Amino acid sequence: MEERMASYREVYDGWKADPEGFWMEAAKEVDWIKAPSRALDDSRAPFYEWFADATCNTCHNAVDRHVEAGHGDRVAIIHDSPITGTQQKITYAELQERVARLAGALAAKGVVKGDRVIVYMPMVPEAAIAMLACARIGAIHSVVFGGFAAHELAVRIDDCTPKAVIAASCGIEPNRVVPYKPLLDAAIEQAREKPEFCVVLQREQAPATLIAGRDHDWHAFQDGAEPAPCVEVGGADPLYILYTSGTTGQPKGVVRPTGGHMVALLWTMRNIYGVGPGDTYWAASDVGWVVGHSYIVYAPLLMGCTTIVFEGKPIGTPDAGTFWRVIQEHGVKAFFTAPTAFRAIKREDSAGEFVKKYAMPSLEALYFAGERCDPDTLNWAAEKLGVPVIDHWWQTETGYAIAANPRGLELMPVKAGSPTVAMPGYDVQILDEGGHPMGPGKLGAIAVKLPLPPGTLPTLWNADDRYRKSYLEAFPGYYETGDAGMIDDDGYLYIMARTDDVINVAGHRLSTGAMEEVLAGHPDVAEAAVIGVHDDLKGQMPLGFVCLNNGCSRSHDEIAKECAKRMRDELGPVAAYRTTVVVDRLPKTRSGKILRKTMVQIADGQDVKMPATIEDPAVLDEIRSALGSIGRGT
Repeated sequence: MEERMASYREVYDGWKADPEGFWMEAAKEVDWIKAPSRALDDSRAPFYEWFADATCNTCHNAVDRHVEAGHGDRVAIIHDSPITGTQQKITYAELQERVARLAGALAAKGVVKGDRVIVYMPMVPEAAIAMLACARIGAIHSVVFGGFAAHELAVRIDDCTPKAVIAASCGIEPNRVVPYKPLLDAAIEQAREKPEFCVVLQREQAPATLIAGRDHDWHAFQDGAEPAPCVEVGGADPLYILYTSGTTGQPKGVVRPTGGHMVALLWTMRNIYGVGPGDTYWAASDVGWVVGHSYIVYAPLLMGCTTIVFEGKPIGTPDAGTFWRVIQEHGVKAFFTAPTAFRAIKREDSAGEFVKKYAMPSLEALYFAGERCDPDTLNWAAEKLGVPVIDHWWQTETGYAIAANPRGLELMPVKAGSPTVAMPGYDVQILDEGGHPMGPGKLGAIAVKLPLPPGTLPTLWNADDRYRKSYLEAFPGYYETGDAGMIDDDGYLYIMARTDDVINVAGHRLSTGAMEEVLAGHPDVAEAAVIGVHDDLKGQMPLGFVCLNNGCSRSHDEIAKECAKRMRDELGPVAAYRTTVVVDRLPKTRSGKILRKTMVQIADGQDVKMPATIEDPAVLDEIRSALGSIGRGT
C-alpha cells in the first residue's frame, strides 16, 4: 500500500513541536564526514549555529557522491547561450574532473581552507565550476555580479580580502560586449587590499590583456594541476559570502554556513519544487544573485538534477519565446524566474502567441521570486502556460523560501498576490511599531521569531554589530525582514511593500503594492510602480508610473484618468490617488527589483547616489524628464 504523503499542516506543526528532531531528520539527506550529534547550537545566541559539531563538504555532496553512486553519465549542467548561439552539456563525471583540476591549481597557488576567492564572471559553466572548486578545498567564495562597477568591486575586495579573483574577460549582452578585465584592473588599483593573483577565462568576443606575474589564463593555470580531493569543513563554517546592498551604501556581506545550507536546500527541492534526482531544473537568474547560488548551482546539483545555466534574456535573445524554447528543448520540469521577466514577455507578446509555438509537456510548475508578483502577471502566466504558477518569498539573507506553496507536499490553493504560507523553520509574525503581534488582515512589519532555520545567515562578514543593528534591534527576539504585509484568516501571507514603501497619506498607512496591483490590472498597462512623494498638506501622496503594452497607441491622458478612476473604485478616496506618469521603462536592479527609493529621491528633489546594482543608469534621466513634465523633481 502506497504511503500517504504528509500534509503541509502536519509537517509545519511537526517542525514547531520538535524543531531539533525535524532538522536532524532532514539532515539524513546529506553525506556527512562526521554526522551531527545535534542540530542547533544556541550557546552564542543571537548568533545561532546549526550542525556545528558536524563535518562535511558541499562539493562532495553536489558532485562526487553522484559519480560514486553510478550517475557520472547524467548531465549535470546544460549551458544554453542564445547570445552566442552555443550549447554545451557537462556530465557529473566531467564536472568532477573539471572542478577537481581547478581546485588543485588553486591549492597549488596556496589557496587554503578559509581563504576568500572572488568570482567575477558571466553566465558560463566556468562560474559554477569556480564556485564548486572553492567549496572543494574549503575556500570561501564571494561571487560579484559580472560587470559590476570598479568602485563597488573594490569595496567588496577590501571587505572580504580575497587571496585570488577568478574572472572572465567579458560578458555579452544582447546589443553589446561588456569588457570585465578593465573593471577588475581598476578595482584592484582602487582597493587597499590586493589579491595575490587572478585567473581569467578568455572569451573570444573581447580577450583581455593579462598582467604578467599577477594574471593567469584559465586554461594555462590548470595545465598539469593535480586534482584536489574534497577538504573536511565544519558544519557551521562559511561556504560563501554574498554581498547585498545596505541602506548606508556600504554593502552587507551575508555569510552562508555550509551544513545547514545543504540540509535546507535539499529539503526545499523535494518539498517546495517537487523535483528529484535526474529531473531538469531551471532557475533563469544569474550566479551573481542568491537565486543563482541556491537554485542554479547548489540545490539542483545537491539533489542530482540537471541544471541549466542560461546566458540570455527573456526578450531579445532572439524573441519573447526564448524561455519556451529552452523548456521544450531540455525537458524542464520546474522553472523559476522573476516576475519582471514575465512582465517583459507579456509586454512584448500579450496574446501569448510565442507560447503556442512550443510544446512543453515536461513543465509541471512555474515559480516566481525576487520581486513581489502582482496578480495580473501571475494570472497571465497561469492562463498561457496551463501549469500551477507559484509565487514564493525569500531574501538574500535567508537563501531559500520563507513562504511558499509546498507543491512537493501538497499544492495548496493559489491566492494571487500571496506567496502562500510560512515554511518549516519560519515562525512568521506581523508586528506593529511597538513589536506586538497583530491580528489577521492588519498591515504591519513582517518579522520571523528567532532562531532562524538552518542555512540562513548567522551574521554578516566581520560585522556582528552591524548584523544586530540591521536585523535584530527593531524587534527583540525577532529577525526583521524589512518587508511589510499581513496574514489573512487562512494563514496566507501577503507581502505588500518594503517597510520603507508603506506610505502615510494624512495618517492612513497605505501599501504601494496594493496600488500597483490596481494599476497592473488596467488592460493597457504592462508594468507599474507606485511611490510616496512629499506633500506639505498630507505628508505623502501616491504617484504612479506605468509602462504600456507594446502597440498601445491610446492617449496617455486617457489612460492616466482611467488609472485614477480604478484606484478610487478599488481602494476608495482614502488613497488620494491622482497622478499617473507614463514611462517607457522603470529603473531596476539587474535582478529585476524596481528602484522605488531612488525614484522617491528624484521626485522629492533630493541628491541621488547612483545605485550600484542599477541595470541601466540612463533610465533615471527618463524618470527625471517624466517628473519634470508634471512639475516634480526639477
